[in-house]
Amino acid sequence: MPAPKRGTKRGRKKGISVYRPFIFGSIAKYLDPTTRPSTVNVDHTHQWTLYVKPCPPHPDLSYFIKKVQFKLHETYTNSLRTIEAPPFEVTETGWGEFEVQIKIYFVPEANEKPQTIWHHLKLHPYGPDAERQRERKEPVV
Repeated sequence: MPAPKRGTKRGRKKGISVYRPFIFGSIAKYLDPTTRPSTVNVDHTHQWTLYVKPCPPHPDLSYFIKKVQFKLHETYTNSLRTIEAPPFEVTETGWGEFEVQIKIYFVPEANEKPQTIWHHLKLHPYGPDAERQRERKEPVV
């Protein structure tokens, strides 16, 4: 974005809204005890990934997102994870579900405050098809 001309104000424009769609969420996969890597805690039953990603067909978020912070459960080492370049995602292992705070920081040119959203990290399927999903060991989105 070019520098503002002398005498012009840089900031929000009244009555103008700009929309930039993106997707946030998680995917969790069951860790089979017989094939679990030795580096994973024996109590951890799932591997999961939290993400903020672009909506198709847009390939990149970095033109308007500067960084994303994921605040994990306090039992995780370094529970506040900051990702400063795409892909904006965190992968971990664990055994329990919890609420994750996702804070999105925009590029300075956007002149926008950071936005906070919440996401419930699901490890187990719920709903009418839950039992079949468990049997097939499908990822939980």
